[in-house]
Amino acid sequence: MIPPKALSGRFSWRGLAVALAILVPFTLFGSIMLMTPSPSLLMGGGMGGVDCAEAATASDLSESAREDIPADYLELYKKFGAQIGVQWNVLAAVGKRETDHGRSKLPGVKEGTNYAGAAGPMQFLISTWGGKSRIKMGSDFNGYASDGDGDGYGDVYDPADAILAAAKMLKRNGAPDDLRRAIFVYNRADWYVDQVLAIAKRYAATGGIDTPNPACDTAEDAPGGVVQKILEYALAQRGKPYRWGGTGPDAFDCSGIIYMAYRNAGLTIPRTTFGQWPFGVRIEPGSEQPGDLVFFNAGPGTGPDRPGHVGMIVSPGKMIEARCTRCGPIKVTTYADRGSVVGFTRPLQNADVLEQLKSAALT
Repeated sequence: MIPPKALSGRFSWRGLAVALAILVPFTLFGSIMLMTPSPSLLMGGGMGGVDCAEAATASDLSESAREDIPADYLELYKKFGAQIGVQWNVLAAVGKRETDHGRSKLPGVKEGTNYAGAAGPMQFLISTWGGKSRIKMGSDFNGYASDGDGDGYGDVYDPADAILAAAKMLKRNGAPDDLRRAIFVYNRADWYVDQVLAIAKRYAATGGIDTPNPACDTAEDAPGGVVQKILEYALAQRGKPYRWGGTGPDAFDCSGIIYMAYRNAGLTIPRTTFGQWPFGVRIEPGSEQPGDLVFFNAGPGTGPDRPGHVGMIVSPGKMIEARCTRCGPIKVTTYADRGSVVGFTRPLQNADVLEQLKSAALT
């Protein structure tokens, strides 16, 4: 086992419904949404009837996976792979390569650390975990410590906590699209990346590494055809590169993809992050909905009142973002673990946008 060298108030849509009343049969649509959670009506049934929770536990294991992965670990790989949006077999392959799914007897797996300072079944550096091996969630720390078993603590030796954290780290650094980059950041060696990918292929019934169903990254609660059009456009850009000033069709910057997604729905909003921040109506953390924006204090000349990066909410805890040139392709990532969140806004509640919607409905 080679340890890693570095680990790197609810809004009411009533106002919008009034504006959309002529454009779409909103009341009927909302009733159907409440009665029919799958397939997602937001995406026009794009999942083809596939339920994401069911897909995450389908019989996609090879005989090798069934024989090699302990049942409790397999359940965690499946659960957190689906929850975070990374391939379960890649997550399992990292667990295999690091500690043989927690079965290794080497130092640092069950207690203490190894010679490099790594600990637990997924071999996190203690400094990367958050400074100590067991951290009370909600306290002030900077790291990947996570609470996968719901006991209120992030314990690097607990398989649920460690596997959830590993999924977050892979997602943060490029998974599920740029797997080589994501795995390389986990342990900076090309041979390590090759070994993990080979194990992942061996674990899958297909013998390959499939990207998670894109529809599972979408939100099932967003009302209205307008939000549908916004998200459809944004999610269709996944895998394309970041380019400063880009507004497509082959590359985008962080605000460019949002600007064009809203244009796809027939709406005009400001082009830049600096313009988008004051444009939308501010909303409280925890009340964000698909189509809302989340802003970050990032980049030169930015600050708490002048955020320099923006992403679009696609589902609870997830956003689509074009982050930076060296950050991999456009992808869906988590924002809850980002320490630089400035705030959330809702462009669809802006008075100009509501007027645009009203005008579109009357023409």
